[in-house]
Amino acid sequence: MTKITLIQGRDPDAPRPERPPSLYEKRTQIYPKLAHGRFRTIKWAVMAVTLGIYYLIPWLRWERGPGIPDQAVLADFNGEKFYFFFLEIWPQEIYYLGGLLIVGALGLFLVTSLFGRVWCGYTCPQTVWTDLYIWVERAFEGDRAARMRLDHAPMSLNKALRKGGKHTVWLLIAFLTGGAFILYWHDAPTIARTFFIGEAPLTAYFFAGVLTFTTYALAGTMREQVCTYLCPWPRIQGALTDEHALNVTYRYDRGEPRGPHRKGESWDGRGDCIDCKQCVQVCPMGIDIRDGDQLECIHCALCIDACDDIMKKVGRPTALIAYDTDKAVTTRAAGGKPRYKLLRTRTILYAILIALISSLMLWGYASKSTYEFSVLKDRSPPYIRLSDGRIRNGYTLKLVNKSNQAEDTIVTLEGPDGTEFEIIGLGSMPAGESLSFTAAAHGVGRYRMLVTVPASLAATQPALTVRVTSARTGEIAEARPPFTTGAP
Repeated sequence: MTKITLIQGRDPDAPRPERPPSLYEKRTQIYPKLAHGRFRTIKWAVMAVTLGIYYLIPWLRWERGPGIPDQAVLADFNGEKFYFFFLEIWPQEIYYLGGLLIVGALGLFLVTSLFGRVWCGYTCPQTVWTDLYIWVERAFEGDRAARMRLDHAPMSLNKALRKGGKHTVWLLIAFLTGGAFILYWHDAPTIARTFFIGEAPLTAYFFAGVLTFTTYALAGTMREQVCTYLCPWPRIQGALTDEHALNVTYRYDRGEPRGPHRKGESWDGRGDCIDCKQCVQVCPMGIDIRDGDQLECIHCALCIDACDDIMKKVGRPTALIAYDTDKAVTTRAAGGKPRYKLLRTRTILYAILIALISSLMLWGYASKSTYEFSVLKDRSPPYIRLSDGRIRNGYTLKLVNKSNQAEDTIVTLEGPDGTEFEIIGLGSMPAGESLSFTAAAHGVGRYRMLVTVPASLAATQPALTVRVTSARTGEIAEARPPFTTGAP
């Protein structure tokens, strides 16, 4: 029989080459079992507090005076200010936000060096919203075994109603999450009223939609993949911890050798771990803590609750899985007495940096000026020569009044003899005299100022000084703007 050869010359009877392995493993569905114990209770409490803060804070009011937003926490882009209760940050004070971010990062470094990834296990937004979504999932589909049976069962009316109800509530939570986010950027009652009648800004609808989609996707469908593949923190924390950091740890010196145990059997020659895998079943990341330190572990400590419950049932001491240090476990395994070192070089350094930066920020905020001004020279034209030979320069006088009271302001120009200055709308005065006006409370005023020097100074570079004085506080600020005459 004659073989049929394919177009590209490949023998159809020849073995096919193996496909290269995929670089991305398809997600395996995890069905975490509900744990009971002190750490699960702590997580419920943290979830309630953090979600309450997120959803309720935009509705808190904080009286600041007439004409000023009374929302306690508000990023007011239109007014170019950020409000946080009694704190008020203007655009030129953005370094305070930078300082807060640095202090927050150092605080996270300190907590990680002491207690491992406790941030990830309790207060990370991904963890908090995923916990909430799993709670909703249990309410509709039951605990671990019931959810697994439901997923493997054929489609039915009961399954459709349970799945549909779950996803409906998930979408509602996601929408409330996106809706709460936009409240931080607008007056909450106003945006809540205008959002549903189509009168809110386009950006409000855009960001509400983005947050709705990301919350539903990350907490509902991706879950542990966010921590494993998207978040950089698991990889960073390796540089922040050492053998003295407290981590959720399986005490292998007590647990090994593991194996099933029947009631009445002796515990001699074996470890306390009965290999029940309850620690695996409650883990939201689907890992086995007995395999040692793992990048996926978020230190939620639910495995501690599950293990302690089993140890009580079999009559063994609890804390087979516990917050412990690598150094303590190895020391105990070698027959020594473990020692815990919270005060270490890195923890002391982080604490000092936090205290130092916080002190500098507090000192700077407490001593900051409530009255600022600047003089900006016109670039085009750089100067004007009048018909009588005098030379004129134009400026913009910008005044920032950060107080809650209107400020009676006095502007004085010092310059060579014969110099005159004019503020459009207020009048003109010779150098050495003053013009006065009222700077509005809590606002920014821009004024057009013209300065004219005699023709005799055309070949020089006149020195000018603009002085602004607050009549109420006596606070004085000065600027020395350049003056252009066209002289080389």
